[in-house]
Amino acid sequence: MIYLRSFLFQLFFWLWSATMAILMLATLPLPRAANRVSMAVWSRGLMLGLRWLAGIRIEIRGRENVPTGAAIVAAKHQSMFDVFSQFAILPDACFVMKKELLMVPLFGWHGQKAKMIVVDRDGHSAALKKLVRDAVDRMKHTRQVVIFPEGTRGDVGQPGDYKPGIAALYRELDMPVTPLALNCGSHWDKGFLRKPGTIVFHYLEPIPAGLKRAEFMRELQTRIDTATKALEDEGI
Repeated sequence: MIYLRSFLFQLFFWLWSATMAILMLATLPLPRAANRVSMAVWSRGLMLGLRWLAGIRIEIRGRENVPTGAAIVAAKHQSMFDVFSQFAILPDACFVMKKELLMVPLFGWHGQKAKMIVVDRDGHSAALKKLVRDAVDRMKHTRQVVIFPEGTRGDVGQPGDYKPGIAALYRELDMPVTPLALNCGSHWDKGFLRKPGTIVFHYLEPIPAGLKRAEFMRELQTRIDTATKALEDEGI
């Protein structure tokens, strides 16, 4: 049954996403607000599809910590759904994404319209400077900049390898960082299967501004990895 439900959701995912991507072409000449609303509709549709077709519910914990204004969110990264979901949860999510994604048909256009922060992973110091510069610009529009400190999807149960991008944002923007733990990888794996249960997004108490780099990185990783393991141990 899990294979059938996974197949049905995959079919729905591609049909729904393709339909929305085509319909959203109409938003390209419009103000960005139209893009923001469309992305939220797409994300909520995926959540409904997960529930009805794959038997996966979505739970939000730590709602009091979900930012509503300008903020930095540092999230665990286990699956594609880590990205899709935030358009429905955060008021105006802005992701840090690798430049190669701009080459994906339609997706790249909508990503540019959404004014995502595009980084060149091979750019090193120049890429970090651009990351900070673009993040400062997005904060002027009270957006929630979402960054995956690990840089790429990790395996369930494995501690993260946290990259310096988040430390640069934390230092230069001089503002708190909201850690986000999740268990998406237990239900939406890197392959085909979508396993029934509950995907939990746990927004943790923000880490205050002003910590030394090493202390901040240690605190961030400890909070995210500890809370993520706790979700995995629940086995929901």
